[in-house]
Amino acid sequence: MIQDNIKTTIVPEMKVELNSILNFWAQNTIDKSNGGFVAELNGDGKLTDADEKGAVLNTRLLWSFSAAYNFLKDPAYLVLADRAYDYLIQHFWDKENGGLFWSVTNNGSVKNSRKQAYAQGFAVYGFSEYYKASGKQESLDYAIKLFNIIEDHFKDEKFGGYIEALGCNWQPLTDMRLSEKDANQPKSMNTHLHIIEPFTNLYRVWPNDLLKDRIQNLVRIFRDKIIDPKTFHFNLFFDMDWTVKSNIVSYGHDIEGTWLLNEAAHVIRDEELIGQMKDLSIKMADITLAEGTDKDGSIFYELEGGHIDTDKHWWPQAEAMIGFLDAYQNSGHIKYFNEALLVWNFIQKNIKDNVNGEWFWKVDENGNPDKIPPKVGFWKCPYHNSRALIEAITRIDSIKE
Repeated sequence: MIQDNIKTTIVPEMKVELNSILNFWAQNTIDKSNGGFVAELNGDGKLTDADEKGAVLNTRLLWSFSAAYNFLKDPAYLVLADRAYDYLIQHFWDKENGGLFWSVTNNGSVKNSRKQAYAQGFAVYGFSEYYKASGKQESLDYAIKLFNIIEDHFKDEKFGGYIEALGCNWQPLTDMRLSEKDANQPKSMNTHLHIIEPFTNLYRVWPNDLLKDRIQNLVRIFRDKIIDPKTFHFNLFFDMDWTVKSNIVSYGHDIEGTWLLNEAAHVIRDEELIGQMKDLSIKMADITLAEGTDKDGSIFYELEGGHIDTDKHWWPQAEAMIGFLDAYQNSGHIKYFNEALLVWNFIQKNIKDNVNGEWFWKVDENGNPDKIPPKVGFWKCPYHNSRALIEAITRIDSIKE
């Protein structure tokens, strides 16, 4: 049984932290000189001279402020969502070929014109959430355009799934990597996870038959190609024919994937996939508990070549809160709920920056923060932590005693 005081203590704490995160971004990241939002704040929250605004940061900002408005109904967040939307359409949207450029400079000119499937997916995520917030038909139209672009240009008709990247005019690329740390392979777990996520969100507002079919196909790809049937970890990189090309375990992605795959199956109401994903997600949550959690409940970063990276990055902690709450709701086993609370306590004690605001990028095994990575940047966004808190509050509130 869940103690009666959990909802009356944990939920208010999470609401305070959600508002704290959103206020940090509202107060510190507006680019008053160039429009939109700043490219980077350092680990102490100070503006740097970085001159590259990324599609990932800006589409995630659109999602975060739209979701914040949808959840909290504070009109200030809708104003910020409007700002993110306008900047994306004005500067990131390729008016000649369609789709979003990878990055622009501070003055809004194109810096990197490549078309990463991952970025197109996050734009679908942001545009569909903004449509829910604003009711603006144009935003839904952009989301649908991007769905069609992903289908037309990135879909692999022979082996299934989606390739990583193309050039500005949809020409093939020799280097398809999402980032320097990624393997240069044509398919990845990460991109597929962040295509099924926006497709699911789009389906909520646009229940199209083709879109449903594509979500079903993606869930099956995870079931049959991406989840390792022996270890119940995600495999991360693949050749075109789905030959596995990596041996790295990403604990954060494993636990994030559990709830996103369950969500996809539930949103499209596919009873067969709901049952299969429930079973697989519990197995993945169990392996994360067994291998990927420290004694204090925090989530290690990854495993490579038998060596565990014991750093605790901000985003796996956020995703673990949702993933373990999801496992509790699917199984009724209190151990998962207790694990989610342990992660929340770790976040409050170690990940949250009580001096400069927001969350540290990561802390080491002893809880010492690394203040070198940026507080705001190309990959450091409010999406993981704001979403985790919205999801956690909603899920805990919904639990019946």
